[in-house]
Amino acid sequence: MAIKPFLVTGAAGFIGMHVTEKLLARGETVIGLDNLNPYYQVSLKRDRLQRLASHSRFRFVQADLADRVAIEQLFEETAFGTVINLAAQAGVRYSLTNPHAYVESNLIGFVNLLEACRHNKIEHLVYASSSSVYGGNTKLPFSIHDPVDHPVSLYAATKKANELMAHTYSHLYDLPTTGLRFFTVYGPWGRPDMALWLFTDAILAGRPIQVFNHGQMRRDFTYIDDIVEGVIRVADRIPQRSAATEDLSLDSGTSSAPYRLYNIGNNEPVELLHLIEVLESELGQTAKRELLPMQPGDVAATYADVDALVADTGFHPSTPIETGVRRFVEWYREYHRLA
Repeated sequence: MAIKPFLVTGAAGFIGMHVTEKLLARGETVIGLDNLNPYYQVSLKRDRLQRLASHSRFRFVQADLADRVAIEQLFEETAFGTVINLAAQAGVRYSLTNPHAYVESNLIGFVNLLEACRHNKIEHLVYASSSSVYGGNTKLPFSIHDPVDHPVSLYAATKKANELMAHTYSHLYDLPTTGLRFFTVYGPWGRPDMALWLFTDAILAGRPIQVFNHGQMRRDFTYIDDIVEGVIRVADRIPQRSAATEDLSLDSGTSSAPYRLYNIGNNEPVELLHLIEVLESELGQTAKRELLPMQPGDVAATYADVDALVADTGFHPSTPIETGVRRFVEWYREYHRLA
């Protein structure tokens, strides 16, 4: 029997490109889907796709998850085994001014994908959630068993909605789904709207960097290779329906349906000011710091409890911030052809 290809949505994105490369490296056939939207420069997305295009077992499809007809046609044309959904409208602050983009991509697009997976008997749907679902939680570290009922941005609300929608399809239709709550991903080929890229760009140009909450922020920065390893290990582990009876006492991280949630984080929060110091050391330049108040939609700290990930996959993300920042800076200089 022929091995079914993977579908990776958001394949031109930061995480999507790396996940696709890992799958191709182990011999999988991958169809990569992306709408190439201009949230940040499309040239970077095309450069990522160019890396993937050298693989004979990769094919790119430009389409939008919100285009129901296009998604239905894609699934009718190709019998996928596993679907890894990394396509979404990203960014917390952007959701404050462009809410409809999140509804189109993260809600309408996701239900289109769920329906396609359901009707085409997909073996496993793995999808990106986010640490932002923890919202106003103050108990650290964040556990998948904690309540997540107080989002502080629309982006977070759509990601929590994705988890609820996925659970419904797992419960009603036995569609195996796994949600991954990513914690502040960084590394080579990263996103230009994220702190590490913004800081690097500003420091090298001699511009001040914007340091929110006066630097009193802690983030569970997670290196891209650790994220990818977690995604692949989880994708290979198809959740099964439990014999336990579904009842209202179950917490958000527990279900008798073929449904799982995992945090993927470094399990070691880093002070924002320490990240800046590490970056300054790697760049050989001192940052001019513009200290600003907390931004709407932001949280002061994130910290991942990864016990469930370790227990089920044997994997514990562990790349030190010093190693990850060094690799990012090396890539950044090479990509921008800097001395």
